[in-house]
Amino acid sequence: MAEEDEEVIFMSVDGNVRHPWSPRKVAAASMVGTTIEYYDFFIYSTAAALVLGRQFFPNASPTAGTLAAFATLSAGFIARPLGGIVMGHYGDKIGRKKMLMLSLLIMGVATALIGVLPDYGAIGLAAPIALVVLRFAQGFGVGGEIGGAVLLSFEHAPRRQRALFGALPMMGLPLGVLLSMAVFLVMQNLVPGDAFASWGWRVPFLLAVLIVAVGILLRRKALESPEFTAAKVEGELRKMPLVELVRTAPKELVIGSVAMIAAPTLGYLIQVYMIAYSTSVLELPNSTMLWVIMVGCVVWMSTVPVAGALADRFGRKPVFVAGTVLAIAWAFPLFTLMNTRSLPLMLVAEIVASLSTAMITGIQGAILSEAFPPNLRYSGLSVTVQVGTLLGGAVAPLAATALLAATGTTTSISLYMVGVSLLSLVAVLALNTSPTRYAPSTTATKLAAEAAETALPPTSAQPASTSDGNNRA
Repeated sequence: MAEEDEEVIFMSVDGNVRHPWSPRKVAAASMVGTTIEYYDFFIYSTAAALVLGRQFFPNASPTAGTLAAFATLSAGFIARPLGGIVMGHYGDKIGRKKMLMLSLLIMGVATALIGVLPDYGAIGLAAPIALVVLRFAQGFGVGGEIGGAVLLSFEHAPRRQRALFGALPMMGLPLGVLLSMAVFLVMQNLVPGDAFASWGWRVPFLLAVLIVAVGILLRRKALESPEFTAAKVEGELRKMPLVELVRTAPKELVIGSVAMIAAPTLGYLIQVYMIAYSTSVLELPNSTMLWVIMVGCVVWMSTVPVAGALADRFGRKPVFVAGTVLAIAWAFPLFTLMNTRSLPLMLVAEIVASLSTAMITGIQGAILSEAFPPNLRYSGLSVTVQVGTLLGGAVAPLAATALLAATGTTTSISLYMVGVSLLSLVAVLALNTSPTRYAPSTTATKLAAEAAETALPPTSAQPASTSDGNNRA
């Protein structure tokens, strides 16, 4: 079977041949799920910047309330590595698909409960405590999401397009942000003033129930990856993947985690912190910055697959380096243009910042997937991404708020962006990763070929199977 074939037909772990799904369909299912996860995750971030301080920390000053609301973001980030460890463990033991279904379910329930959570005025101190618990559950759910989504797409991909297909699920991140902000913008216009602060902000959280239901239906149709199937057939699965990962690849875990700090730091600064900065410092209407960020999300979403395609052509690391160099060069112009309060200049600032972040984000899936073997890949990718996000995204809004308060100038924030970008740049250059290091095994290719030869037509009433499929399982 040619490496460039668009359709991959392969056996499931029970030995039965499944009807083919093209890599494009698998990537689409992965991206839809990631979009839903990040919609849920980022509506909290948007609410934290706009209303949660007043609803759950009413006794604090506006600045302290914003800091307290941003601090609750950290609960989600702290939970993300834990979710990555647990779901990565089982994703490497029982498969990618089941963990992706579970992550959607956890995220949907937690998000909907935030939408009906009484505020401080109703139940007092129990309100912010419950908020932190639910935010923790959100983080746990999303912690296992991105690793599994990337792998499901990456491991189905044609050999020469793996970076592109590994990038496609990453489009769900800006798309989820775009949807969350669009919903908030619509609600602000439909339910203005005190009504929005009182109950209008809850509607985007409650919509998660319907959106997650759609995502679960779509993901049910996706197939397990051929590389995981091959690892199971060959008896390469491990009882304790994380322990094996720490034992065999400690360098990749540490360096990979550091390499992943830049993207979430930049993303949360330009998409979350900028909302609070534009309203509290620049004194602009909430809607202005939401529109600016939505434009940036469109640019981000459009650039991610381009970054993946360029990485397949020119290499993974050169694209990552280009993204970080652009981020470093743009750290100071970003705030200079934002401080003009001119909408066209603010759009330029956000677009270029989104472009640099997208280049980094789009390629990190392939870089990490190729740093770990298939039987430990879910754990390796999930842990490194989530630790990097904890050290980057969780800290970024708090750090930016504190730096501005301490220095009175955005120069300190720009220097912070430069330092983080340089750190990740050095780490990714030191990371041992390449497309050929853990290429798909011959067993994965053989299973696909056998399945293709023996598959029955889709209209057949009987399930197809190979002559020795049951023995293989």
